[in-house]
Amino acid sequence: MTSGFPSLVCMHPRSSVLPRALLVAILFAMIAAVSWPLRGPIYRGVAPAVAESSALSAVFSTLASYGLLILVATAGILALVNLLRNRAAFWRLVCGGVGVVVAYAASEGIKLLVTEQRPCRVWTVDTALACPAAGDWSWPSNHSVLAAAFATACLLAVRRVGWFTVPVALMIGISRLAVGVHYLHDGASGLALGTAVVAVSVVVLRPVVDRLPRRWVDAPSPESALVR
Repeated sequence: MTSGFPSLVCMHPRSSVLPRALLVAILFAMIAAVSWPLRGPIYRGVAPAVAESSALSAVFSTLASYGLLILVATAGILALVNLLRNRAAFWRLVCGGVGVVVAYAASEGIKLLVTEQRPCRVWTVDTALACPAAGDWSWPSNHSVLAAAFATACLLAVRRVGWFTVPVALMIGISRLAVGVHYLHDGASGLALGTAVVAVSVVVLRPVVDRLPRRWVDAPSPESALVR
């Protein structure tokens, strides 16, 4: 197998995408750190205002509850299309998919260690969604972790879908604050974790994909590729 093959499969042809993803993760982590001391005022200012507006409540509740399905469906469509048309993009998406699983597992582990109470159990305010049960910890936001992870996996597989997946992931993170079930730093930390873990996973898994049977990873001819 040629030495250039791993970078074709698990790295986007424009290699600047990966360091940019890590920079975005750092930015989200900084937002989380800055917003943590202000978590109470931010939460009490946003959540009740959304709950009082029927329109905002409906929009953010839908995003908070079902927004992840949009990204899951997008990843599934990309996987199917690129399995048939562009194996390089398909295997980049597989590498990112492993990162999604790792990011979620890390998020669950962190929750169990930190055990931060949900803000809706700390502050008595109206919220658009019912407060999760006691013991369902707040930091980081699993929805934000998965949203960022799926969005990053799709972006690293097929760069042009980033215009869609990235805003959806951001809106999911914001919606979890808006409906009253998370602090701002929960969402920002989740976005940072999901982005960083997937980006690192894509790099780490390059040697693994390089060892797969060649018939599994040979890409169709460029002329037949549907998505590049």
